Amino acid sequence: MKILRLTSLLVATVVGLAAAQPPAPPPAGLRVFTTGHSFHAWVAPLLADVARQAGITGHVNAGVAPLGGSTVAKIWAAEPGAKVREALSTGKIDVLTLSPIWLPDDGIEQFVRFGLEKNPNLRVTVQEFWLPNDEYHPVYPLEVRKRVDHNATDLAKLREANARYERDIEAHVRDLNARFGRDAIVVVPVGAASVALREKIVAGQAPGLKVQWRLFRDDWGHPTTPLRVLAAYCHYAVIYRRSPVGLPLPPEFERNTDYANPALNRLLQEIAWEAVVANPHTGVSR
Repeated sequence: MKILRLTSLLVATVVGLAAAQPPAPPPAGLRVFTTGHSFHAWVAPLLADVARQAGITGHVNAGVAPLGGSTVAKIWAAEPGAKVREALSTGKIDVLTLSPIWLPDDGIEQFVRFGLEKNPNLRVTVQEFWLPNDEYHPVYPLEVRKRVDHNATDLAKLREANARYERDIEAHVRDLNARFGRDAIVVVPVGAASVALREKIVAGQAPGLKVQWRLFRDDWGHPTTPLRVLAAYCHYAVIYRRSPVGLPLPPEFERNTDYANPALNRLLQEIAWEAVVANPHTGVSR
């Protein structure tokens, strides 16, 4: 009996100490440069907002070099690519974010190789974005005038198509990391998170979102506020390796009050975190 009591006391003490542990302090801020098409370039200021709300000081939006409708290779060869290389040449960029339109895309390797020469600790993120036109049709350029009813999309088929897209991207990322001899490249699974959110909408479990169309501005899939915020949370989780769950409403919701719902914000955070920790190519675990 005394042994049992002693054991119970020890367990209670350990649990009490664990409960009393203060939360881990915020990590140091990072210098992040963003380049990509119209499904990605806008994430830079949103990421900066999330980092600030998470108490991270020193986060720097080091630059944005957008080029609409472009692959990473096209960006590399154009003026925005020169802007990215100029920033990387300083050796002070910690993270470069990319978002290819399908693969293979030689531009990813070109940016990574150039960046690692200037900063061996550079990390490069590759956004796995939501599928344009709700289909995996890896032909470039994309079909931008196709009529799509996002509310009628078969989400089981969409999830399967997104999984095929992820496999193609991640095979490319694994091959590149093997060539560089280190895990310099990680993925940001925004596509998987977007499917999970759409499933919540159909199930009536996404506060303030009644139909899937509320996530998009057009047939092609340009995002509205909820999908933009979801993408920002995914990037925050990957770049800072921290959960966004519990952070306050970001300014993006204040700019569009139609979606300023704390319950929806919490759902977006939870979906983003689950998508990131479920994917072994993000470099993030619980």
